[in-house]
Amino acid sequence: MKVLVVEDDKTIADGLHYSLSSEGYEVVLCEGKHTAIETIRQQRFDIYLLDLTLPDGNGYEICEFVKENQDAPVIFLTACDDEINVVRGLDMGADDYITKPFRIRELISRMKSSLRHYQKEPNLTDKVKIGNVVVNTKLAKVYKGTEEVMLTALEYRLLLAFINSRGQVLSRNQLLEGIWDLDGNFINDNTLSVYIKRLREKLEDDSQNPKVIETVRGLGYRMSGSYA
Repeated sequence: MKVLVVEDDKTIADGLHYSLSSEGYEVVLCEGKHTAIETIRQQRFDIYLLDLTLPDGNGYEICEFVKENQDAPVIFLTACDDEINVVRGLDMGADDYITKPFRIRELISRMKSSLRHYQKEPNLTDKVKIGNVVVNTKLAKVYKGTEEVMLTALEYRLLLAFINSRGQVLSRNQLLEGIWDLDGNFINDNTLSVYIKRLREKLEDDSQNPKVIETVRGLGYRMSGSYA
């Protein structure tokens, strides 16, 4: 599994190289935007870890270049965790967003989560219908009516968490556990709120009055609607 790490902090870059190599990943390091884009032109990677602030540009530009040329997961590594930066990263097509400092176990878990979304079997079908939303869990594809809805890996996993417990009220902690399959401590409430907001914007007819993912005041959220 080949990983491109774009990070201008040598200490962080060397630490990532050592830790990921120890886990069996083939790691290539780049310090800036221009070097990274030239590297991407010459070879393809299974996953991209991009620092947001670089000496000659930013990770958004690299993410955009990757998504224009390859269907592969991108994870931002950055100290900026405010909602504006999270949303901008997701709008650029990023699959995840992890703030520094982070634990290597946390990072590897997120990498595996993103990679699973891109490694679904192509020939199987298993459909779940919620109102006018259809989820093909074998192809990892989502449709609203006849239009395909493009979800990031984390948005898709959040949707699966709702589907697997549809009709039940899920607390925020339960949703975090459903996303990570771990202890749910890896993203904060603000980031979870962003993912729920974006999922509603993509699936609901009116995201301000959600019918698919309902808020149960004081308890959490519930996927409602009719199922087929």
